[in-house]
Amino acid sequence: MNESAENYLKTLLILQKKLGEVRSIDVANELGISKPSVSVAMKKLRKEGFVNMDANHNLILTEDGVNYANSILERHAVIERYLIEILNVDEKIAHRDSCRMEHLVSEETFTKIKESYARITHNCLAGDYTLVPPTILISDIETSDNDMK
Repeated sequence: MNESAENYLKTLLILQKKLGEVRSIDVANELGISKPSVSVAMKKLRKEGFVNMDANHNLILTEDGVNYANSILERHAVIERYLIEILNVDEKIAHRDSCRMEHLVSEETFTKIKESYARITHNCLAGDYTLVPPTILISDIETSDNDMK
């Protein structure tokens, strides 16, 4: 799924929790885009089984839509917290960067970020800071010609 579609699902979930009933105009206003753009996107998401529309033209996430949107929100939250709490990135920058990264990071990488965050924060809360690995300098890493391709 592309970044735009993921943002629509994420926005729909947030608006459903906030407003209860969500119409295309609500999504358009939230994202600052035209209602026709939302209509085109919703048609695609309905076709893919992520969104339904009721008799009153309210947009409703399907179970698959809710699950997918929640996974994107989880990625955003974990990446943002990691950037802020572990890497000491400014909150505004971390929020902006996590909005981009949530769509690009592989499942394997996200799992490793999540595990690392949990391990580091758990150990720090317990007063054990020794598990944070030392900094590795790029100059210390040997690369082969194949690594550069």
